[in-house]
Amino acid sequence: MITSPANQHVKRIRSLASDRHERRRERMLVLEGVRLVADALESGATLTLTLYAPDQLQLTPAGAALLQKLRYLPASYEATPQVVAAASDTVHPQGVVALASWPHVAPGKPGLLLVIDAVQDPGNLGTLLRSAEAVGVAQVLCSVGTVDLYAPKVVRSAMGAHFRLAMEQDLSWDAIGERLASVDHVYAADPEARMPYYAADWRQPSALLVGNEAHGLSDAARRLATKQIAIPMRGGTESLNVAVAASVILFEALRQRTLGRS
Repeated sequence: MITSPANQHVKRIRSLASDRHERRRERMLVLEGVRLVADALESGATLTLTLYAPDQLQLTPAGAALLQKLRYLPASYEATPQVVAAASDTVHPQGVVALASWPHVAPGKPGLLLVIDAVQDPGNLGTLLRSAEAVGVAQVLCSVGTVDLYAPKVVRSAMGAHFRLAMEQDLSWDAIGERLASVDHVYAADPEARMPYYAADWRQPSALLVGNEAHGLSDAARRLATKQIAIPMRGGTESLNVAVAASVILFEALRQRTLGRS
């Protein structure tokens, strides 16, 4: 059992959690918490390093079930709760932290794309990925300037979407434009637009563009849009959080694609 917070495995996990360049160089992401690690295993991910506290995991049924799997994995080490906490990024660790290689998920059938323009908040990006996976988005494309897809807070917020959703980051607008060339409709979410989001025809190959929290869509993103859409609101709020707004629109797209436009 690992008992020292100065252990080399703890240092490696902490380094990858804090250093974007190192995550990119090694193409690794940090997984933390019972649900996220269990979800990764169920999705077929290979954990390259795992630290877990048996006594802590045994406190919940989900933790106990995960413990039975972790005992037989390679590069999986028992550790004290203090050691796992030292390797963790959260305030209240759940007794397990792991490393996994970046998943490679092939894009789905052409249908619906989500393009993210310089979203900065990790929680917002994670929620966007989670909603995109839930509605069956074929691929998520992130422009240069978007927060790191594999940052620990993004991974936690996405709740396993990384292992089931095709995604790319740091794309130039020229590259994004090439990806959208075969898309029938490119809708840009803009609170000032007159067209309501439910009037859009999401049944055809489509893309949704969402912009930065403070500045909205960039000029480069607007040039790629064929139409601009908004969410009508009756209250005094001027606009919704980008993750909330995109989720509302994406689920309307799913409704139309499932039930038809009405």
